[in-house]
Amino acid sequence: MIYNINLGIGWASSGVEYAQSYRAVMFRNIGADAKFIFTDLITAENIEHLTKNIGFLDSEVIWLYTFFTDYKIAPVSYTLDDLKRTLPTEKYTYTRTGKTGRIVFPGKNNFYSVYFTDGKSELVHRVEIVSEGYLIRKDYFTYGRTFAEYYAPLDNKAHLYLRRYFNEDGTVAYEEISDDGKVMYQFPDRFFCSKEELVGYMISRLKLTKEDTVLIDRTTGIGQAILRNAGGARVGIVIHADHFSEGSTDEDYILWNNYYEYSFAMNRHVDFYITATEEQNRLLKEQFFSYMGVEPVVYTIPVGSLDALKYPTISRRPYSILTASRLALEKHIDWIIEAVVKARETVPQLTLDIYGKGGEETKLKELIKKYGAEQYIVLRGQQNLKEVYQEYELYLSGSMSEGFGLTLMEAIGGGLPIIGFDVRYGNPTFIDDGKNGYLIPVSEDMTQAQKIEALTDRLIRLFTEADSDSFHAHSYEKAKKFLTEEVELRWKKVVG
Repeated sequence: MIYNINLGIGWASSGVEYAQSYRAVMFRNIGADAKFIFTDLITAENIEHLTKNIGFLDSEVIWLYTFFTDYKIAPVSYTLDDLKRTLPTEKYTYTRTGKTGRIVFPGKNNFYSVYFTDGKSELVHRVEIVSEGYLIRKDYFTYGRTFAEYYAPLDNKAHLYLRRYFNEDGTVAYEEISDDGKVMYQFPDRFFCSKEELVGYMISRLKLTKEDTVLIDRTTGIGQAILRNAGGARVGIVIHADHFSEGSTDEDYILWNNYYEYSFAMNRHVDFYITATEEQNRLLKEQFFSYMGVEPVVYTIPVGSLDALKYPTISRRPYSILTASRLALEKHIDWIIEAVVKARETVPQLTLDIYGKGGEETKLKELIKKYGAEQYIVLRGQQNLKEVYQEYELYLSGSMSEGFGLTLMEAIGGGLPIIGFDVRYGNPTFIDDGKNGYLIPVSEDMTQAQKIEALTDRLIRLFTEADSDSFHAHSYEKAKKFLTEEVELRWKKVVG
């Protein structure tokens, strides 16, 4: 069995989760049994809805918090009628607005707030129970009550002091005791004083042998517990970002990325590392030897793959640009917007579609409005883009760091040229300067205004000077080595 270990997952997931979803498909295709373990506590949604949304099968997912129960990963099927059958009295009133319902009982401020999975169905994900104006409990459901949170008033706030995790028959599997931010876990036969110990117990319960492989995608807060309990399993660390800080590194000292520092220090307990690009593989080996005197085993396996090259069925939209990422500050979507606005002074037909969700969405909307660009710059939200890239003429990236860049890979799979900065590791992997786009040189003293100006210049150059047919053809050629059958062969060499 291959166990892939991560922290959390959300609706607007990061590249790590998308990389895992690609990997899940790879493992299915090569007949390798795999599980994907998530260790973050998730309460706002049923984790199954999040994992299914990104492409995992329910049978592939393990969640730390239900691992010790007999509940299976499943969609919410618990209904309002199921809830009503458990109510303490038949004397109540019920109202609903959108995704939230309210059941009000006699007395002063006694009610249930009911949270549905969507605005139309009667599937209940969570119920908050209020007695005399005080929140006392939250119940969470899938096909039954999976866990409950218990609250008491403290300093005029609802204070969480206990979580109970249930089996399907309603018995308590274990409890999580919360004391001023510290957590402890009480089982019928044992007691743990930290979440890290809980993770270690889960790993030990897997009873790993030399026939198993553990792939760790994020080690923060859990790395030590995993390595201590991995038994005879082969352990691999998947590197998803730049692994060191260049500005804090010199000939004598290297500052590792804190996400990977522990796993690098514990290299004697790690069987192999995986990078997404050959350049990062080369650099990591070089640095391990130079700073640590160690020669690690490092495999290069792209974090995603292309099932097929995507060709347009109709003509690409002239002068169309897209970018796709989390709408996060480090993606510099604002630079892209400003560059397109400036480039339109020379190429007035340009349009830009921005795909993704994230915390910067409001600011980006305001910036688009500031420039009066609503007619040609559009936020398209989170969408499946696999059949979309080939409709456009250019992919534009403002990111200053990409460990790989799934959207970059998908872009060349749709024949798109790319404009981006010459930074490790994604852009140089997918862009051959002057052949299928432009790599913009960067330096430490380059200002934001200069970066925007450089993006603007390359935009104008591409749409006024470049041989578009040649650029499209070169992207398709580069994309061939990322086809699924090629990547599957690499995984087979690692996991058998």
